[in-house]
Amino acid sequence: MNFDISEEQELLQDTIRQFMANECPTTHLREVFESETGFDATLWKGMAELGLVGLHLDDEYGGAGLEIIDLALVAESLGYGGAPGPFLGHVLAGLAIQLAGSDAQKQTWLPSLATGDAIGTVALGEVGGGWQPEEWTLAAGSTLSGVKLNVPYASIAEVIVVGVEGGGLVLVEKGASGVEIQPIEGVDRARRIDAVTFESTPCEALPEGAAQSGRVRDAALVLLAADAFGSGSRLVDMSVAYAKTREQFGVTIEHFQAVKHQLANMAVELEPSRGLFWYAAHAFDHVQDESQRAAALAKAHISDRVMQIARDSVEAHGGIGFTWECDVQLWFKRSMFNRAFLGTPSVHRERAAQMGGW
Repeated sequence: MNFDISEEQELLQDTIRQFMANECPTTHLREVFESETGFDATLWKGMAELGLVGLHLDDEYGGAGLEIIDLALVAESLGYGGAPGPFLGHVLAGLAIQLAGSDAQKQTWLPSLATGDAIGTVALGEVGGGWQPEEWTLAAGSTLSGVKLNVPYASIAEVIVVGVEGGGLVLVEKGASGVEIQPIEGVDRARRIDAVTFESTPCEALPEGAAQSGRVRDAALVLLAADAFGSGSRLVDMSVAYAKTREQFGVTIEHFQAVKHQLANMAVELEPSRGLFWYAAHAFDHVQDESQRAAALAKAHISDRVMQIARDSVEAHGGIGFTWECDVQLWFKRSMFNRAFLGTPSVHRERAAQMGGW
């Protein structure tokens, strides 16, 4: 039995990495990072033209009809490239509508989400760190009132999928009355977040929202784990490249045994965890009774390990590693985002333990 990804999936990842290297080198990433909006319309258009933003949507709506494992491989490659923009919230909004929406809602939104012409996002987090469907408190009928925090790119979204009381999901369209959006100064300026206040805002329930919101959360955990893995890979590669060029005492520091050990430890911490997000993504579509726990473990372990790799990468770069001028900070902050968004590792380890009957 072959447990590796296919040649087509390898080609997909190679294509994305080449695209990111050409269209978003670190010089451009810094420009977006330091911009007011954190959004590059040209880069987003390029990602859409590659089919990345609708990869998981059914072909009848203009998507590619692929699985979450394919979307996770995209997220890994985007994490490696440090891709800025609304990819995470957008693909989750499309998935939520596809899994839980009515036929009319799918026909209305999925074609434009598949092409990237409309941008979607999800509003899941609440005051006090309530990320999980069972923790949502906003009551919704024909209207919605309350506050959602850490909403990716709410300011440019055409539609927001909002998690509500009872684990349900509702749609709020751009321009709806009673919506106030305030930017939050998050740590990762390549992926902007907002606070969204709803005041008697018209909304439309997704009929299967309560049944499918947990699946949307699980997909999000897989994508965060995959992005974290890609970020960790980039940090390891940056550290190795730096060790080959930085000279001390007349030789490059790659010759020092302590540095060799540090770099080896970083790689050994990361590479074995690849199978965690691969399996969690596979389980989402094929082993659904194990999907929830696999997603929780993948997100908890990989985001935690990559955060340590980010710290080690700063140390490997010496004094310059602590500075804004060093590119390590871009992926360090991305790693912080991946660790915190949708709950810290301790949250998901506890969930996994409970699901395992511990």
